[in-house]
Amino acid sequence: MSRISFHPSILREYDIRGVVGETLFEEDAYWIGRCFGQKIKDVSGKAVAVGWDGRLSSPQLAGALMRGLCASGLKVYSLGVGPTPLLYFAEYTLPVEGAIMVTGSHNPPSHNGFKMSLKRAPFFGQDIQSFAHLQHGDAQEGVTHVIDLREGYADRLMTGLDFDKSLAIVWDPGNGATCDVLKMLLPRLPGRHVVLNEEMDGTFPAHPPDPSNPQNLVQLQAAVVENRCDFGIAFDGDGDRLVAVDGKGRILWGDQLLTLFAVDLLTRHPQSAILGDVKVGQGFFDEVKRLGGMPLMGKTGHSHIKAKMAESDILLAGEMSGHFFFKENYYGFDDGMYAAMRLLHLLSHSPQTLAELYDYLPFFASTPELQIACDPARKFIIPQEIGARLRAAGQPFSDIDGVRVQLETGWWLVRASNTQDLLVARCEAYRETDLAQVKAHMERELRASGVVV
Repeated sequence: MSRISFHPSILREYDIRGVVGETLFEEDAYWIGRCFGQKIKDVSGKAVAVGWDGRLSSPQLAGALMRGLCASGLKVYSLGVGPTPLLYFAEYTLPVEGAIMVTGSHNPPSHNGFKMSLKRAPFFGQDIQSFAHLQHGDAQEGVTHVIDLREGYADRLMTGLDFDKSLAIVWDPGNGATCDVLKMLLPRLPGRHVVLNEEMDGTFPAHPPDPSNPQNLVQLQAAVVENRCDFGIAFDGDGDRLVAVDGKGRILWGDQLLTLFAVDLLTRHPQSAILGDVKVGQGFFDEVKRLGGMPLMGKTGHSHIKAKMAESDILLAGEMSGHFFFKENYYGFDDGMYAAMRLLHLLSHSPQTLAELYDYLPFFASTPELQIACDPARKFIIPQEIGARLRAAGQPFSDIDGVRVQLETGWWLVRASNTQDLLVARCEAYRETDLAQVKAHMERELRASGVVV
């Protein structure tokens, strides 16, 4: 029996992630394959799907990963390079019990990692932590089968959708993993299309592959205005997230897009439950309730949301970060490209432009997502300390994920990032003049725990 020792920083809450050549190595990829392979065998599984993104390190890590999976005695379906949702799609297309994606998602080019799914359910938390303790027997002989599902995936993205009018759209795949599938999609769509950064390049020469940072959307905003387009869409590095820009160049963040999707869904499924993560603005919850739906608040993280959707009748969920989960006519996993098709479908049937819908949205004054560097040994403790003080003072708050504190003038949130050594914070006020007061309330609590903002 043998055991592998991983760098303690790479086994995360939602996935495995590290800096290639510093904390993450090809040998780790092999043993991750052995570990995940063992988990698949534990549920009597025989086959697994593997995909990888366009990062420079991904092919080598994927090769080592597949060797480890084969050494577990599994049949490995090698999908090649593509977006993470393509891998999830493979779980519904191929006779597999597990799937694993080599991707660094929205992180810098030097980073990479692994996202896993077992029997179409997210594989995270203690399941990932158990890799540090598994023991392995002798290597077995599996087999690798190369298969290309991109055309079938592109077909599925458009199934059940129709587009009543032509729109002008700017697309920014950001040199990421959606580039090739997007090229397959666009000839099938009506309208005028402008594509930025359309060649896959693991160095991400135009901008970092994180559309949740406004600086990475400047090029898209300018292109929408200059080309007189109706809107623009940006994907993250592995294609499971989406952010949009309206015809005036204004950014629609995840909670604003989720509200548009919710309003559309409730016309067909009245009183539906719709889930937003703890970072989503109050306007979403108020609007869903006003329209007769059931707004729910859940933990941040695609794994948490997919798990919640699997155990309930939730047809739609979303996160502030731009993950969207559609169970109506789709599978319920987060897919930025499918969300783009749903947005295009929605707008092609709407008498209003995205800019006009933006003006309708019930949103309040808010900060962007604030990232506060934090000692990793303290990042989970600080929200608990804040919660204890608030409870003693009789201050209402939610501890679903960190602390979301309700004030008469708005709310604020502090939670620990599960992927970085950060505290994540956000403030929202119901009037512009109250935002500074809401933020000051949060900062006082952070200072009481030794955090200076």
